[in-house]
Amino acid sequence: MPSRLLTTLLACSLAASAQSPIRGFPADAAKQQRQWEQKFLALPEAKRIRTYMQRMSAEPHHAGSAGTRAVADYTLGLLKEWGLDARIENFEALLPYPASRVVEMIAPVRYTARLKEPVVAADSDSSDADQLPTYNAYSGSGDVTAPLVYVNYGLPDDYDYLKRQGIDVKGKIVIARYGKSWRGTKPKVAAERGAAACIIYSDPRDDGYFQGNIYPRGAFRPPQGVQRGSVMDMPLMVGDPLSPGWASEPGSKRLKIEEATSLMKIPVLPMSYEDASELLQQLGGPVAPEPWRGALGFTYHIGPGPATVRVKLEFDNSTRPVLNVVATIPGSEFPDQWIIYGNHHDAWVNGASDPVSGASALLETARGLAELRKSGWQPKRTIKLILWDAEEFGLIGSTEWAEKHKTELDRKLVAYINSDSNGKGRIGAGGVPSLEQFVAEILRELKDPVQNVPLIEVRREGRGNGSGSTNQPFSLSSLGAGSDYVAFVHHLGAASLNLGFGGESGGVYHSIYDSFHWYTSFSDSDFAYGRALSSVMGTLILRLSSAPLLPFEFPTVARTIDRYIGEITKEAGKEGARVDWKELRAELNKLTVAAKSTEADYSNAMRRWNQPKPERLQQLNELIYRSERAFLNPAGLPGRSWYRHQVSAPGMYTGYGAKTLPGIREAVEGKRWDEANQQLHELAKSLRTLQAELARISTALRSLND
Repeated sequence: MPSRLLTTLLACSLAASAQSPIRGFPADAAKQQRQWEQKFLALPEAKRIRTYMQRMSAEPHHAGSAGTRAVADYTLGLLKEWGLDARIENFEALLPYPASRVVEMIAPVRYTARLKEPVVAADSDSSDADQLPTYNAYSGSGDVTAPLVYVNYGLPDDYDYLKRQGIDVKGKIVIARYGKSWRGTKPKVAAERGAAACIIYSDPRDDGYFQGNIYPRGAFRPPQGVQRGSVMDMPLMVGDPLSPGWASEPGSKRLKIEEATSLMKIPVLPMSYEDASELLQQLGGPVAPEPWRGALGFTYHIGPGPATVRVKLEFDNSTRPVLNVVATIPGSEFPDQWIIYGNHHDAWVNGASDPVSGASALLETARGLAELRKSGWQPKRTIKLILWDAEEFGLIGSTEWAEKHKTELDRKLVAYINSDSNGKGRIGAGGVPSLEQFVAEILRELKDPVQNVPLIEVRREGRGNGSGSTNQPFSLSSLGAGSDYVAFVHHLGAASLNLGFGGESGGVYHSIYDSFHWYTSFSDSDFAYGRALSSVMGTLILRLSSAPLLPFEFPTVARTIDRYIGEITKEAGKEGARVDWKELRAELNKLTVAAKSTEADYSNAMRRWNQPKPERLQQLNELIYRSERAFLNPAGLPGRSWYRHQVSAPGMYTGYGAKTLPGIREAVEGKRWDEANQQLHELAKSLRTLQAELARISTALRSLND
């Protein structure tokens, strides 16, 4: 779509709602806010986003490499050129690179896996030097020879099935297919069940020709394409494995590798479906049940054997630099209240989609805000725009930064907004319930650049991606462990959001084919959705940074928790009678009343607005944004003290996927009834704390205009 037409659509979409109120803004301030937003929406340019992507994805730039230093320097130069106060903040971390990788079948026939992605003639970047080999970061080292067992997706239920069939994986090498869970779950479960090594391959049913034409003819993974990635035990903690809970800076204390708890204990390696098919075809034993069968052209067997495989892995476990690029726009009235927008800049290889598509939108948002300042706009609150490093290894740049600044962030951080990969399709939006209505308001106003309907309708109805109509009201999805928001929400208890477009592009995720050529051929080729993401993020930032009264809303919090409780009780069935819900339900009922009362006081304060004193506003807004901290349990979740938020967390065996009310839900799922009741009590305490915070907010709201 031409940039001028897109600008017109976005501007018209906002103009159409120019008379509607904006949450957090009195009427006179809302009119001026609309004017600034319309000016901002005219600024982002698709051609600039394309230029940023072409430059940043031109060479491999994995964390710790010269390539990522070049990208950090390039983005720093742009931010300074636009007049922003920007610098690189340095950390260091254990970033292992592979030193030796061997997978060979020694019986019943011999085969040596290629473990290399071939050059594609149409894509010049596929022959770039300095590509990281195919491997899984934080794998264990070792040299293992053993019979092979196929374990489907490698989830606990899959191993339970094997046990019922009398198949023991102890001492064996298991091969699992990517999908249904985060990759780190697969070797974690394999090690718990006694396996000696783990291979993870991309089956074409999930990630290849079964889904559509393969690259370069189409968007999907070719036979020798491989998904790299970290297998850090992210549900346990994230960040540098050698500095859990504190920032890893040059000269800081560090654990020994053998003391780190988030590293995999067994060797694990990713593999293409071309290599994997040679191994899988040599398995005997039972025929795999129908749900276990992929799309390779033979009958899937489970084993064990007769395929016998050797896996040999060695790593260079060096500490390497981590470079975060931080730009700051100071607030004019409340400089000690911060809005942060982040996206990572490191990639496994060239990373045009992951992460440069999102990083490019962040840069264009930064340029738009810088241009707006030149026109006289100044945010009330401080804005920080940050490009994180080493996200791919385990959210390291963001986590180390959050751990370094945690005392300051506890006082100052209003909200953290995150993006990652961006493509064409409908918008995905996740976050804390207190910001749900705020996000919905913006998604009702801004329109999809292709469908020309409000973004909230595309998301709800699934237009254009074949998902059909859900007919469900808008809600933010829960946050798990998929990107750099983790430290801010799950460890520090800051209200957080994660947004991005996608769902229509296919994928060559974490391979050498995630390139500028692939992206401009099969994803957001005209960068209309890159510009749309910049528009959404810019609007979020403009409102959060300038709202006289922060647009948090609490009845949704109570409704969301009530929904989660209903889900758990339904799933637990009759066995759930061992859980005593009385205390929690009583506190939730009180919270529901308190939240409605606070919302009424909020509305009254906005109607009676009479230029309240800045110091009153500052104190009130601090009460509002720090209310999210009420959900933190200082002791952390059971078995993983780093994670402290009680409303959502990555599941112990889902990884990226969130578990809601995780302390309670996972105890109920594991039939640990004493633990479930204890976690119920902890959440009830948090609800009481939040009630007290809402009472203080209501008191401040009622006296705001006196």
